Amino acid sequence: MKKEKKIILVVDDSELNRALLADMLSEDFEILEAENGMEALQVLQEHELEISLLLLDIVMPVMDGFEVLAMMNQKGWIKTIPVIMISAEAGGTYIDRAYDLGAIDYISRPFDERTVKHRVASNYLLTVKQREMSDMLSSQIYEKEKDNSLMIEILSHIVEFRNGESGMHVLHVHAITEMLLKQLVKMTDKYPLSTKDIRLIGNASALHDIGKISVPSEILNKPGKFTPEEFEIMKRHTVEGAKMLDNIPFRQNEALIRFSYEICRWHHERYDGKGYPDGLKGDDIPISAQVVAIADVYDALTSKRCYKAAFSPDEAVRMILNGECGTFNPILIECLRANADQLKHELSVLSLGQVTDSSIQDTVQQILKNDGPDMTARSVRLLERERMKFRYLSDISREITFEYNAVPEMIKLTEWSAESLGMPEKIVNPSEDPLWCKMFDADNFRRFIEHLRATTPENPILIEKCQLEINGEKTWNKIVAKVLWGDSERPEFEGAIGKIMDVNDDTIALENLEDKANRDSRTGLLNHNAARRIINERLAEGKGKKYALAFFDVDNFKQANDQYGHLFGDEVLETVAARIKANIRTTDIGARMGGDEFIIFMEYTKRVREQIDRIFRRLTVEHRGYKIGVSMGVACTENFDGDYDALFRMADTAQYTVKRGSKCNYCFYDDSMESVLPSADQRKDER
Repeated sequence: MKKEKKIILVVDDSELNRALLADMLSEDFEILEAENGMEALQVLQEHELEISLLLLDIVMPVMDGFEVLAMMNQKGWIKTIPVIMISAEAGGTYIDRAYDLGAIDYISRPFDERTVKHRVASNYLLTVKQREMSDMLSSQIYEKEKDNSLMIEILSHIVEFRNGESGMHVLHVHAITEMLLKQLVKMTDKYPLSTKDIRLIGNASALHDIGKISVPSEILNKPGKFTPEEFEIMKRHTVEGAKMLDNIPFRQNEALIRFSYEICRWHHERYDGKGYPDGLKGDDIPISAQVVAIADVYDALTSKRCYKAAFSPDEAVRMILNGECGTFNPILIECLRANADQLKHELSVLSLGQVTDSSIQDTVQQILKNDGPDMTARSVRLLERERMKFRYLSDISREITFEYNAVPEMIKLTEWSAESLGMPEKIVNPSEDPLWCKMFDADNFRRFIEHLRATTPENPILIEKCQLEINGEKTWNKIVAKVLWGDSERPEFEGAIGKIMDVNDDTIALENLEDKANRDSRTGLLNHNAARRIINERLAEGKGKKYALAFFDVDNFKQANDQYGHLFGDEVLETVAARIKANIRTTDIGARMGGDEFIIFMEYTKRVREQIDRIFRRLTVEHRGYKIGVSMGVACTENFDGDYDALFRMADTAQYTVKRGSKCNYCFYDDSMESVLPSADQRKDER
């Protein structure tokens, strides 16, 4: 069987040098060539996982070797692709700078065949060994984390065995803790927790009840209510657990010990200061203990215990939100509300082996990402990206499709698209390319890229209309693009994929006229008539699909007009409209019904409650010192076969329920609301 050759990329502006190196190395390696740094980056972009070694000249036109090394560092390629520099010098500042940027060796010109072969072979073998070590490191980290996790679980299950609780309690608390912490760092920067902190707090949560080892079994498993004396003994488990950790002779400064101590001692403290053992209040309670406290209560409510039956997940959330189980940090309450549906699903499918192994795999990936080689993670990411591009481009086949790559900047066209446009398949530096700029005016193109960058990972779709010159003829076109974002904690803009569609001038003018008639002149949102028509069309066409309609108005809006004037009131409406536009997807409908009343219509997904919660929170903002609040009712088309009017009536009923309460809130419609619903005139008077 013929052995597959490994690939070397040779980058040199001299064709003779490339030919000499190819002749020397082609017996053992497959050779790819590039004549400048920009071409090299294009090849690396396409063949990152296949290239075993890079021979790189320093002095080249377009982009030199130092710029290539800098870009390889930025992209992370330098970790997995070794670079040997080509230089006419055997030392000096050039070589020193190349080493500083990550090059591992150099070959001087003129080339000596024996030296070239020896250095390439030895560095290639060294890289192979490093990759083997990386795989070994991954396995060792996995086994170490598995053993650590297992020991913590064994210890915590000993406590649970004495306590007569479910063996899943520790795993549930761990899962809930990590889920709430991840939501917390998305919602606020008040608690600066790193990914590592979240992982450690999750592990430490397993020890939250370790102090129960010191509690007598007859008290621990008593089915009835504790006497005051028994409750005092039970409360001591927090102090005893902390004391056990405090008495560990070594590694007191380790973060895991610190988090475990905080959780053991203070996970029964309450935000209002009415907890135990120290009566801490508010953020005097470490955030690690605050999160485990709410996780512990949620799982206790939803689990069967010797003294109670299990509550449903929805009932547990309701009890916590209503303050029936003590007082918790309001931000964590919002985190619980946002993750209620996900918690219900995740905890229902957990199994002992699954959650442990999944957690360990996440830990290994994170450690390798931050502290070591990242070959596996990068492979998965690139493969997923290719699958996404394939699916997307398949959907829009036989239209002009493109891929925009941000760094290095280039446009890639499909073969059919390039032929249709009279363009090459790759356009490097498109904002400066005369052929591309003739089709897509340079200023308009730069503006288009700015609009791409202004999208978000949550809302990555951009639709724009612009005038392009295609094959000598100026036409109006619609560009639909899906923006590609990196997968780091702070995603970076990587580029976009999309399509260009012809739009006739008359169609544009007609669409503009129709659009103007359908829009509310004050806010730019759809007006009520247009929204009603479009929603009815969607409901009729989407039989079997599920939708949600949110109806809300601005709390105390009359007060804003009376105290600050009608111009200020208009600003408030415009601010609300801007928040709606910024927080709904391109497929959703936002409309102003009139006055201070608005609606949002969206497709019903598993995360619809989370979306509604996010939109509601982002509508609660300040405008020039005036706090804007809204009261919202939401109706869903689950098991529904009516039209817009019936759906709106349900949302209106839910909103009225909110209005009868404390306002500045939202709720979802259910049939029980009908029994307390007054007439439409009465509701109007009360509002």
